[in-house]
Amino acid sequence: MAGYRAEDDYDYLFKVVLIGDSGVGKSNLLSRFTRNEFSLESKSTIGVEFATRSLNVDGKVIKAQIWDTAGQERYYFY
Repeated sequence: MAGYRAEDDYDYLFKVVLIGDSGVGKSNLLSRFTRNEFSLESKSTIGVEFATRSLNVDGKVIKAQIWDTAGQERYYFY
């Protein structure tokens, strides 16, 4: 198939963890970047959420693996 690339076929892999206080927009940043969605009514993240996105930049495939963490203090790892 022309233009087909396997899921693990990429030139660069970036692993990103979103951290920050509760309610600052980490989940909406993830949602906008990976699904082009935004919600003013988003709920607090419980634990960790994960999403990926592949981009083509200058003929190279870049894959981003993004983890969205809970901002509540009770989920902090000290």
